[in-house]
Amino acid sequence: MSNIAGSKSSLQWVVHISVALLVMLWLFPTLGLFVSSFRTADQISTGGWWKSLFPAEQNLTLRSTDPDDAGAQMLIDGVYVVEGNLFKAGVDATISVWGTSSRAIDSYVPGDTAELKDGETMTVQVNGDYVWTGTTEMTGRGQRVFATSTTPPEFTFKNYKTVLFGGDSTDGMTKAFFNTLTVTIPATIIPIVIAAFAAYALAWMDFPGRALLVAFVVALLVVPLQLALIPLLRLHLGVGIGKGYLGVWLAHTGFGMPLAIYLLRNYMVGLPRDIIENAKVDGATDFQIFTKIILPLSFPALASFAIFQFLWTWNDLLVAKVFLIDASGQTTVMTNQIVELLGTRGGNWEILSTAAFVSISVPLVVFFSMQKYLVRGLLAGSVK
Repeated sequence: MSNIAGSKSSLQWVVHISVALLVMLWLFPTLGLFVSSFRTADQISTGGWWKSLFPAEQNLTLRSTDPDDAGAQMLIDGVYVVEGNLFKAGVDATISVWGTSSRAIDSYVPGDTAELKDGETMTVQVNGDYVWTGTTEMTGRGQRVFATSTTPPEFTFKNYKTVLFGGDSTDGMTKAFFNTLTVTIPATIIPIVIAAFAAYALAWMDFPGRALLVAFVVALLVVPLQLALIPLLRLHLGVGIGKGYLGVWLAHTGFGMPLAIYLLRNYMVGLPRDIIENAKVDGATDFQIFTKIILPLSFPALASFAIFQFLWTWNDLLVAKVFLIDASGQTTVMTNQIVELLGTRGGNWEILSTAAFVSISVPLVVFFSMQKYLVRGLLAGSVK
């Protein structure tokens, strides 16, 4: 009975479970990146994104108010006193243990008084309130306190403000965002247009050397991208289009053409021959057949390659580094801007998470808006 048409396969549940696992493998990292983009650097360092809704315990290096600040130091009964709170305004955190040395951050508990140099003392409470006293006037920077603190969940839009509009030491990604669009859109459209014409010619037009051209296109698929970078850059510099948008458009077009021609040609070959022969009998030219019949029927293949080319170009760094980046940074793309935001030490994980999510937002929109064309059967009913 399992072979009767219309009956469900006994392995259908395996397919469902496999699809669910693939969806989760894709969804969880994306969700984690989204949540991390709203967390602070301290929150990210304490644990994974799945702990973002719970209080986090972390070791902090805090500092009291500088005694040289105006009004910070008071003289009470012959004792100089500096009072305040170790946490920033609005931070609702608690201290479990604290110390005045990084080697012994658990020397004291809240309420204890630590003996400092020159007869100074410091008392720290559980909410971060402190009293720093000295027999002589205190100068210099504030006293450092090392504490183990429990902080509530904290989310902020500061990361997006820094990434999109710039911070104290970083340039925003707004310009890089539009630069990436300037590179990606033409670099997606140009190879599709050229490849569609070439694929139709290789699929339905008879001319000498057609088989050799098809074999040459297939051979180009295995040529490494890095092999052509230096010769192509020298060619671009020789004709005066190096380090500019035109050069990077042509580079992406050249690197994407073999796959585009191969995919589109294979799809067009499978189109019903009766439709094309009937159009020729009715007097249609090859250009009319191509524009009126082939292109509409080939839309799923065109959309598929458009998605792949858009994603590859949007996420590209190597080609942009070679053919586009200039000294002033006016044409820098998002992938290169993310590297600049990270800095030479590779820190700023909160900036990395935010910049990465901003970078994938457009590809996500493109994919979900066009993925229906990947499985849409445009040929249904075209042939009786």
